[in-house]
Amino acid sequence: MFLDFYKMREQPFGVTPDPRFLYLGQSHREALASLFYGIECNRGFAALIAQPGLGKTTLTFQLLEKLQENSRVVFLFQTQCNSKELFQYLLNGLGVDTEKMDLVTMHNKLNQILSREMLAGRQFILAIDEAQNLGPEVLETIRLLSNFETSRGKMLQILLIGQPQLARKLATPEMEQLQQRISVFARLEPFASEEIPRYIAHRLQVAGYQGGPLFSAGALQLIAQHSQGIPRKINSLCFSSLSLACATGHNQVDAAIVEEVIADRDIESLQKPRVAPIVAPPPVAATPLITPHAPLHPPLSTPAPSRPTLSIPGMARPELSSLRDNRQRSFVRGAIAAVCIAAFVAIGIGTLAVSPRKVDGATQEPSVAWVPIRNVAASIRNLFPVKFNSTPDSSTLNVQAAELSTPESAQPPLSDHDAEINVVVVQSGETLHQILLRTVGEYNLDTVDQVHKLNLDIPDFDHLKAGQKIRLPRVSMLGDSEAGNEATSAAGKN
Repeated sequence: MFLDFYKMREQPFGVTPDPRFLYLGQSHREALASLFYGIECNRGFAALIAQPGLGKTTLTFQLLEKLQENSRVVFLFQTQCNSKELFQYLLNGLGVDTEKMDLVTMHNKLNQILSREMLAGRQFILAIDEAQNLGPEVLETIRLLSNFETSRGKMLQILLIGQPQLARKLATPEMEQLQQRISVFARLEPFASEEIPRYIAHRLQVAGYQGGPLFSAGALQLIAQHSQGIPRKINSLCFSSLSLACATGHNQVDAAIVEEVIADRDIESLQKPRVAPIVAPPPVAATPLITPHAPLHPPLSTPAPSRPTLSIPGMARPELSSLRDNRQRSFVRGAIAAVCIAAFVAIGIGTLAVSPRKVDGATQEPSVAWVPIRNVAASIRNLFPVKFNSTPDSSTLNVQAAELSTPESAQPPLSDHDAEINVVVVQSGETLHQILLRTVGEYNLDTVDQVHKLNLDIPDFDHLKAGQKIRLPRVSMLGDSEAGNEATSAAGKN
């Protein structure tokens, strides 16, 4: 409780109609004076009309306290009843048991009580709250109660308290007789903006608060705007603001606290369901390094596996689409990264496979490192059906990835007669590099590739044996290949 925190004796913004906390604004002061004067003068009927929350009941209690010394008062608040039940509520308020009474008996009993109170010099006041709920039949019964009178005055003073619907009922032609008998019509209006700080200070003072300003100027301004001058709304905002300020350890309620309270009390936002927050998808795992023994990519013709439908309770369909799009973009970015790595590997191979004729001292035989490089190059040619054109100066490297066709292992070996090939016998200690330089005159990746195709029965060209026969392409075939490369390179330049 914030009472101990702010050193108060009691709750300043309670929900009960305690007349001690009544602040008499201009309209409240005028209404109280009019009702008091009408009852003092035995006018018979009076009505108090006001919107909900303006303090009608509190004002009525204040009025009855002023009149109770010389009056007998019955206050009725149960108005959803018929005429008989109304008499029962009235007599029960006077301490009369009505269980076995009919309507006529109850009427006579009320007449006896009114006569006794008049002889004692006391007024009898019947106050009916929430009178807008009374039906036309019950309102007519109440009108007939005003017939309890003498030649010198009314034996019963009736005060009707209700919302504007009561005024509309009294304005109908059926209620003309009752309307004529109402001598005083009092009404309450919301507080003006300058009255709200005084209203709050009055209630704090009655509750025992003696400290400095408990609400800042900004907080008071927000309370005035949001409450629209209605005391019940002011009480609710002040109570919630003080509770929040106490929970957060603030000695004064500022505008930020009031704004938070107003946001929490927003009925429209409470009617909207909350959407579960969207959890960001996990980051895509880094692309693994490419090794010569692992495939670079699944075959291009293999369809991608179907993705299961993501279903999150409370998530709207556009949000699901956005989440799927994000994951698809992440997958595409990973694929692009893999392609870029493969492209860099291809460029590295092109840099290493420079023609021996264009490098000084290029008579060294290939090392074992060429084996994984050739494997990677073959994997790249199988993955990307794109032709990599070499420049005219780097004719030694012509990595052409032709359209995917029948694998090499499925092609039948070429015969010597059909291909018009040269057959060379391997000398002792001779390597493929030396054989190509001796017979063909150049050693490059394209020439080695053709030799591999013509000699599918030789498993390892790095360990040739003396006397072994190797089929080599004719010089005209190499010339045709180089001419095609030069034409392709020239077309690329154009």
